[in-house]
Amino acid sequence: MTPRRPDSRPQPSPGVEDRLLATASELFYREGVRAVGIQRVLEEAGVAKASLYAHFDSKDELVAACIDQRILAWRVHVETHLLGSTLDARGKLLALFDLQLEWIRSPAFRGCPLQSVSAEIAAPDHPAKRVLAGHRQWLRDLLTALVTEAGLQPVADVVGALIVLYDGASASALVDGSPAMANHARWAVERLIDVSRQPPVPIGRVASRLRRR
Repeated sequence: MTPRRPDSRPQPSPGVEDRLLATASELFYREGVRAVGIQRVLEEAGVAKASLYAHFDSKDELVAACIDQRILAWRVHVETHLLGSTLDARGKLLALFDLQLEWIRSPAFRGCPLQSVSAEIAAPDHPAKRVLAGHRQWLRDLLTALVTEAGLQPVADVVGALIVLYDGASASALVDGSPAMANHARWAVERLIDVSRQPPVPIGRVASRLRRR
């Protein structure tokens, strides 16, 4: 939740917070958190410094709010396309990487904003770190649920491999300046799913096992 100043502080007009978040989020993503100062954000958003501090205690809190907003938008996008679909678990896993590939192919792609912020911020107590940790847990929980539903084994190893492929797709696409690596990641995910499926035990073999007990 975005920290608030006491009610005695100046209260900006509606829309100022949204303008600050939109401006800061775009600047931080395009140029980096360290490269963009508060004054730059204020000038491009067209708001006064008092309005900024009526909503956020510091630049760190603004950074965290920007990341939180991006994460929420991505979660809604993913959950709308995956959890609300009629796809089976295998299809949903592949669809997750299809959504990522679609994003990587877009002209606005400049790498994963979460990876960028995590690399720039070293302090473990930075508020953005808590936001990032929460998102990573959400991603792990989502993948664990889908992997379990799909009957893939071993669950922890498959989930770990999927996360590596997911992270690597965006990182490699940025370095290479091409979505080709994301295509390769999608290909690897499909193969990983297929080789991780546990084949059903033949009925005759089950009966044989029971007789030996």
